[in-house]
Amino acid sequence: MGMFGNAAGSANGPLRRGLWALMLLLSVLIYGSHAPLLTLCKVDGAMPFSSTSVVVLVELTKLALSLLSLLVGPQEPLPAAVSWRHAAPFALSALLYGANNNLVVHMQLFMDPSTFQVLSNLKIGSTALLYSLLLRRRLGPRRWLALLLLLGAGLCYSCGGLRGPGQSTGMRLHLTPVGLLLLAIYCLISGLSAVYTEAILKAQALPLGLQNVFLYFFGVLLNLAGSLWSGVEGGFLQGFSPWVLLVVLSQALNGLIMSVVMKHSSNITRLFIISCSILVNAVLSVALFNLQLTLLFFVAVACIGLAVHLYYGVT
Repeated sequence: MGMFGNAAGSANGPLRRGLWALMLLLSVLIYGSHAPLLTLCKVDGAMPFSSTSVVVLVELTKLALSLLSLLVGPQEPLPAAVSWRHAAPFALSALLYGANNNLVVHMQLFMDPSTFQVLSNLKIGSTALLYSLLLRRRLGPRRWLALLLLLGAGLCYSCGGLRGPGQSTGMRLHLTPVGLLLLAIYCLISGLSAVYTEAILKAQALPLGLQNVFLYFFGVLLNLAGSLWSGVEGGFLQGFSPWVLLVVLSQALNGLIMSVVMKHSSNITRLFIISCSILVNAVLSVALFNLQLTLLFFVAVACIGLAVHLYYGVT
């Protein structure tokens, strides 16, 4: 498999390969700009909006864009009559994604944010392991080493790749046994949801736009039900600003890009996209918030570069 996955490898001509590369680059930019954008959304150091409202709007936007792609995009012939049996498997995908989103919130009660940022990188390992086991993909020693380097890059960056002027590089980590258990569940569900969704997308001979409609329809239902259950203080759109709307649009677009990646390439490509976004996050953080790069950042960059070479450059 080449650097840009099966879709690029089977593309007819340089135009499609270029579009595929551009799409991956856009995803890297969106992933890397997410945290800086959230920081720009803050008012007096706090988020003025409900995170539940943002998640619901992201799912609604993805559903609307998927429906639009079906209406105005090229009409792909359906291999058979579409029934609820095609849609039902996506309910589990939406449930797994929703469970993980809520788990992230509850985990903060049992560990500090720095601990979560560092240890959440373990989902790289869980995703790769489940990808190999459940989809029966043999990766080989070199590619396993490449994925371990990605994990190491994430750990290095999270442990102190950036810091404020005069800020100590030391980190006081706090993790309870319950937090460790929740972290293990989080990494397991994160990998399982991604691998399961990839398996469904590839198993069904349906247009991706229609599969996205199924997935995001259930996503809207589950997240909307959760929003109504928990309640949103002060109104659904309270605290929204142009920055928040940009977060919603960018996350919706990235969700659609990830569905293309999982349909035509793999979750491994997705892991490399997420890891490469470290570079974008660092550049924006330095430019916007006057943070400083540390030695650990350059170690992370070296690990990513070596991982790309080992996984894609060695046959």
